Amino acid sequence: MRSLTVLLAFLLAAQPLLPQQQQQKPATFSLTTNVVIVNVTVLDRDGKPIPNLTKDDFELYEDGKLQKLQAVDFQHLNNTVLPPVDSPQAQPPPEPKGYNPEREKAALQNTMLSKYQDRRLMILLFDFSSMQPAEQIRAKNAAIKFLNSQMTASDTVSIMVYGTSLQTVLDFTSDRDLLINTITKFRVGEASENATVADEGADSQDQSGQFVADETEFNIFNADLKLAALEDAARKLGQYPEKKALIYISSGIQKNGVDNQSQLRATTNAAVRANVAFYPIDARGLSALVPGGDATQAGAVGNNLYSGAGQRSLKENFNNQQETLDTLARDTGGKALLDSNDLTEGIRQVQQDFSSYYVLSYVSSNTAQDGKYRRIQVKLAPKDAGLRAKLDYRQGYFGPTTFARMNSEDKEAQLAQALQSENPITDLPIAVEVDYFRMEKDKYFAPISVKIPGSALAFHSKGAKQATELDFIAEVFDARNRPAATVRDTIPLKVDATIAGQVVRKSIQYDTGVTLTPGTYKLRFVARENGEGKTGTFETPFTIPDLASGQALRVSSVILSNQREPVAQQVAGVKNDKKLIAINPLIDNGQKLVPNVTRVFHPDQNVLVYLEVYDPAIPASLPENFRRADVEASVALYQNNKKVFETAPVRANRLSDKRPGTLPVWLQVPASKLQLGQYECQINLIDEFGRKFAFPRTALAVVPSTSEKPKPAASSGTGAAGMQ
Repeated sequence: MRSLTVLLAFLLAAQPLLPQQQQQKPATFSLTTNVVIVNVTVLDRDGKPIPNLTKDDFELYEDGKLQKLQAVDFQHLNNTVLPPVDSPQAQPPPEPKGYNPEREKAALQNTMLSKYQDRRLMILLFDFSSMQPAEQIRAKNAAIKFLNSQMTASDTVSIMVYGTSLQTVLDFTSDRDLLINTITKFRVGEASENATVADEGADSQDQSGQFVADETEFNIFNADLKLAALEDAARKLGQYPEKKALIYISSGIQKNGVDNQSQLRATTNAAVRANVAFYPIDARGLSALVPGGDATQAGAVGNNLYSGAGQRSLKENFNNQQETLDTLARDTGGKALLDSNDLTEGIRQVQQDFSSYYVLSYVSSNTAQDGKYRRIQVKLAPKDAGLRAKLDYRQGYFGPTTFARMNSEDKEAQLAQALQSENPITDLPIAVEVDYFRMEKDKYFAPISVKIPGSALAFHSKGAKQATELDFIAEVFDARNRPAATVRDTIPLKVDATIAGQVVRKSIQYDTGVTLTPGTYKLRFVARENGEGKTGTFETPFTIPDLASGQALRVSSVILSNQREPVAQQVAGVKNDKKLIAINPLIDNGQKLVPNVTRVFHPDQNVLVYLEVYDPAIPASLPENFRRADVEASVALYQNNKKVFETAPVRANRLSDKRPGTLPVWLQVPASKLQLGQYECQINLIDEFGRKFAFPRTALAVVPSTSEKPKPAASSGTGAAGMQ
């Protein structure tokens, strides 16, 4: 059965929309218009910029069609290093060209340049949430060193910070005193507690359910917020037609097996559209990984320290963090500075890469708002062939798309295209969990749970109801990239006007499932709300293990939940699929266990744990009417590799009546007995008869309770809204 469930989860405020281009203001580049900006570096045979070219010297093609250029502006960048701030030769920064409003207004008809003409636009983004205090000090000192002694006459710098959200601390300026004073005021240790979070992936030997945290519920397990912040920064910088270099100073971005790969691509695509190149700098510098871990992290346990497994895990984790930085740089035309103690090298790299260039603007002759990729080719006119110039520019961009103008066929095509596109849309934040349960020897049911913030939905009045509509499409690909399963749903969502405001402050959960054979798969999932056309894309790999092989105790995914509800208690749903209801192990006697996708709990909740043990040993000596298994199960919670809580063991012995060889295991942990914080959750399973055991692990967090108390379920057109 596919269904929607309203869950209590207070959300962050929605991101404000970017300002649209307005008359008598600096011209801006936005993909909602047909105005396209292309930055072109033109170098001669000696690698020096060629100045004084005009519109007649360029030919620009989009998808093979010659375009009419609106304007061609030359950005002359001066690489003369300014004297130190405290030297007698230091002079106040010159006024940027076009800073005079009247002069800017007069020039607007013939130029696309903003007030920062002939300036190298650099953004220093400090990700304090990823840096330990020592790394924050190193990052601050490097930035101040650059500003004081390495900044050039053309450099204009903006300062952004990321702790729990993205903030622009200082807009573009050439005032070095102001820049240095701003960075000096940063408090060491700010947001550094977020740098000590546990590894975002499950235990390396755990084959239980995979998860990605919801961006609305503390999001402590997820790297997507950092990538989303970088995407937001790129979009904000898109208002300036010049080239921009975003220098991202951090201690890496964690990569794991359940990262939303769509968010990574969306971030790089947004940067390309906005002419932003990422220059990540690893603030850790040249690091020596201490065997067993240094004082900032828990050491290896057991024999990992002696077998090399602990050191290998540290190295792989370190490399994964740097790999994401390298991908951001490579895919946007920047360069990453890794394993260097002189962090200013990464900033100076921008000065080397950003030489004088041209800004070309044109109105695309392609008026279709289809969101497709459009290739760009720039040439010098035949009369300039003797220059033998080398041109460097971006090779294309994704066209605009407007949901409101689409008919039903176009909307359906857009949904299918979003599923296949290499330009994923992440306007609608979604979190996804994929699990597995054995149905037969070589057949598994994979429940798919999707969580969507209610704040992202746009409700419209329909009489006494508030309504919107949700579209879902998902496709599962096997190891050879062949389609293995497909899901397509359209679900109307109607609630009473009196509770519509509550739904906006909660989250919507959609559940479905597919049947698969053992193997490695990739899920691509697209959700769209049809009020404003917001679309979210999610992609993750997952594995269905072959539990018929090996001698270990065979177990399913581990489901963490805090809610069971009647199957009929749903906000909206498609026609019930009786086959899915019959095989879904999360539905029993008309009650549905709702997976907690984000694994975030409150002290007033109970942590429900469900999993299945397959083929437990049963002594042949037992009579037919008393054939029972004997599996002891308990839950242990760890912090910093120390056990801090364990439930009393329970005995599971009654096999399922519906599926042979299946032993359901239920456990419960009162969250009120736990301190606030993050935990490694280990399920201890011992098959007493078979002398086998298993210890699957996953992660969870306990956060403060919300101020709003749960309210009784309110009736709706298709059932009741289930609330936590």
